[in-house]
Amino acid sequence: MNIKYTFTALILPLVMVVGFAQQTPAPVQSETITLVGATVHTGNGSIIEQAHLVIEPGKIKALGQEEIKSEGRVIDITGQHVYPGIIAPVSSLGLVEIDAVRQSKDDDELGEYGPNIRSLIAYNAESQVVESMRPNGVLMAQITPQGGVFSGTSSIVQLDAWNWEDAAVKTDDGIHLSWPSTLRRGRWWVGEPRGYQPNQNYLEQWSGIIEFLQAAKAYNAAPAKTIHLPYAATKGLFDGSQRLYVAADGEREIFDAVNELERIGIKHIVIVGGYFAEKQLDLLKSKSIPVLVHNPHELPNLDDDAYDFVYGLAARLHKAGLLVGIQNASKANFQVRNLPFYAGHSVGYGINKEEALALISSNTAKILGIDDTYGTLESGKSATLFISEGDALDMRTNQLSHAFIDGREISLETHQTEI
Repeated sequence: MNIKYTFTALILPLVMVVGFAQQTPAPVQSETITLVGATVHTGNGSIIEQAHLVIEPGKIKALGQEEIKSEGRVIDITGQHVYPGIIAPVSSLGLVEIDAVRQSKDDDELGEYGPNIRSLIAYNAESQVVESMRPNGVLMAQITPQGGVFSGTSSIVQLDAWNWEDAAVKTDDGIHLSWPSTLRRGRWWVGEPRGYQPNQNYLEQWSGIIEFLQAAKAYNAAPAKTIHLPYAATKGLFDGSQRLYVAADGEREIFDAVNELERIGIKHIVIVGGYFAEKQLDLLKSKSIPVLVHNPHELPNLDDDAYDFVYGLAARLHKAGLLVGIQNASKANFQVRNLPFYAGHSVGYGINKEEALALISSNTAKILGIDDTYGTLESGKSATLFISEGDALDMRTNQLSHAFIDGREISLETHQTEI
């Protein structure tokens, strides 16, 4: 009996390791592949019927109709649909495994001013949550820290890799800032009324942000004897090599953030959230500032807002002429897989399906600064794409048959499909 129990105790951890081992990433593409017969949704608004798409190692070599010559391995996908890989911005994928287990969360550091915190080095390529994104077509993500005033620096990864070094597509692409709100919730436990109250410290809070950035600008303009990591991390904001992602929802907050940050020399500003961005349309359009809106499967923030206020926000901003993408930062990490369906929801609010697709592909690539390689299906760009048996924006029909990242045909198996 003792031998039996000893053997069980020894073998059980091994079985658990094997059962939860990382899925092997796909090897580098070694042969030319031609996809034949599908409808190609390029991501830039155009559709190509009965298309031939030729993938040479890593890139799209040719895309067109029957006159394009098939090369190498030919995959007949007649009747199916090809889409550019979906990109998830402002996401904590790979940083959080189980929300309720603190030991599996690495998305937040101590301190309020941490632009030097690099989320990429904490990215877990073995995450089962990351693995579960791919069967819905989410193939890339911006790995973003959370918490504090300056949360840290994000990086963009592809979702099929051995480790964070292999996953990295664009390192340290931007810094994330939470702009203070003019309102705060009443602290009922100290006798304040419930609901929203004016934030008496609003001016002091945003002045602190501007003072920090002014000091950082001065630091980066002159050599320093000692290194100040938070200041040094902001250099790209002033020379234009990084974006500043500003979480702001209110009308005044958006106005103050855009004007104050531009005044001190921030080159590229992106609004994240933008609940009341419609009230600052002229400002945002005049300065070509894009917005990454919350996902549309949310209730309104205020009691007197229409029930479907958030449902149609992305579509309304797009029709108004802003560059718009959809993000999912306010929801549980695993729900990032629903990005295609968030975009599909926008179709009911006045935009067509190709415009909705752009909200999670080409528009997001432009906002993140990777549109020279990703976001659309065009000759010379990365072969990061997926094939669906139906409409990818409809949860009833989005059933993937193949997916490719940089020309590598990746597995669509996950721990969920195995179960």
